[in-house]
Amino acid sequence: MRLASVKLLAALVVCAVALAGCSPPPVPDVTYFRLPAPAALPHADKPLSLLPIEVEVFSAEGVYAEQSLIYAAAADGNALRTYHYQLWSDPPSHALQTRLVVMLRQSGISGLVTDRLPASTQALRIHGTIRRYERAGNNGTFTVSVAVEMRVEQDSGEPLIEQDYHAEVVAADATLDATVKAFGSAVDQMFTAFYRDLVALEGETHAG
Repeated sequence: MRLASVKLLAALVVCAVALAGCSPPPVPDVTYFRLPAPAALPHADKPLSLLPIEVEVFSAEGVYAEQSLIYAAAADGNALRTYHYQLWSDPPSHALQTRLVVMLRQSGISGLVTDRLPASTQALRIHGTIRRYERAGNNGTFTVSVAVEMRVEQDSGEPLIEQDYHAEVVAADATLDATVKAFGSAVDQMFTAFYRDLVALEGETHAG
């Protein structure tokens, strides 16, 4: 009787191990990332633009319009993939719009910087198009690559600025937290370069 109990116990253990081996792996938690606080732009002592500034939602095509973090699957960056459980808290098209509004507003370049104005209002209108927004790894080192096209128009529709901006930042380590911080630094570098062009444009306008 005792031998039968031992055999039964052994059989139960084998079954338990087999079932554990067949059970699917747990689904990872979905993590949402947001960019760190933006860097400060050089502050204008007085508004440089007499017109209000409207920053429109950025355009993006293909995978760049999605909420997932994107990474390059090949060294040349020609193959892109998205993380399934690591997402941006806000799509980059909206996140970059919000970030640029905050940075320009805090710079004091205009008395009004907003994300929405009536079409009849005279204003400087800024539109950006995301060309690259991805992470790439090489031998344990991860680099963030961001590129946007920025366009500034007045009411005539003729572009006052139409320029490409690009930045690459190496993440401090292999974690996605470090990558997100690198994204913030890359975006701020681009927006700082754009801000300089915008200030120069306003200087030419006043000089004329």
